[in-house]
This record gives sequence, C-alpha cells and structure tokens, in this order.
Amino acid sequence: MPAEPDLRLYFLLQRAAHRLRTSADRRCLAAAGVTTAQLGALFAVRDRPRQTQQQLARTLGLRESAVTALVARLTAAGLVAKSAHPREHRAVVLELTEAGEAALTAAQPEIDRFNAELRGVLGDDGFGRAAHALRQLAHWEA
Repeated sequence: MPAEPDLRLYFLLQRAAHRLRTSADRRCLAAAGVTTAQLGALFAVRDRPRQTQQQLARTLGLRESAVTALVARLTAAGLVAKSAHPREHRAVVLELTEAGEAALTAAQPEIDRFNAELRGVLGDDGFGRAAHALRQLAHWEA
C-alpha cells in the first residue's frame, strides 16, 4: 500500500523555503559575494532609490531592527550608501553604490539559472501557478 502524501502544507513550505534559501545563498555568495537576503535589499534599494530604512523594512516585510543590521552589513561592504534625509533629521536615505550594482549584475545569471531549474522541476505552468499562490500567501492576513 503506497504511503499517504504529506499534506502538512505549512511544514512543507518551511522545509522547501529553507532548502531553497540555503542553496540560493550558497550560489549567490559564490557568484556575487552576497546572500539572497542582501540581494533582496539591494534590488529594493535599486528599484526605489533614496528610501529610508523604515520604508525598506516595509518593502521587505522585516522588522526595522533586522533591516538596521542588514543595512549595516551592506554599507560596511560598500554596497549601499547612507546619506541624511532632506526633511527628517533622524532618518537616512539609502542608495545603491557602484559595487552594489555590480553585485546585482554578477548575481543575475545565477538567479536566472536557479529560476530555470525551478521551472524544470515545476514545469512552466506549475512555476507560474506557484509564483501566483506564493504572492497571494505573502500578502495574506490570517
């Protein structure tokens, strides 16, 4: 008698996310010297220059304390620059540096390969359906 399929969706999502993040981090570190979390922040800063850390936290869905540490690592690595906010004296704005842009450029082929491999596993239709479902879950209010 065949085993019943595992239908613990949350557990499976957590397990898959961990495996995918570990693999993607290893590959992105080798290709561009940055993790996927750092890449997410770099893409967000590139797509919306001169945003504050608070805005970046909202974009990434992270707590401000986590973004403070992330931005500290990115600025120490020379990938992001901080400057004074023009109107809020306690805030800073973030901008991608040339090194940050170079890291995104270096990571893009690996990101493309990784997504192609996921399409190979899921099929084109399954890839699109999974992306749609995950996008909905990312904004779901339980």
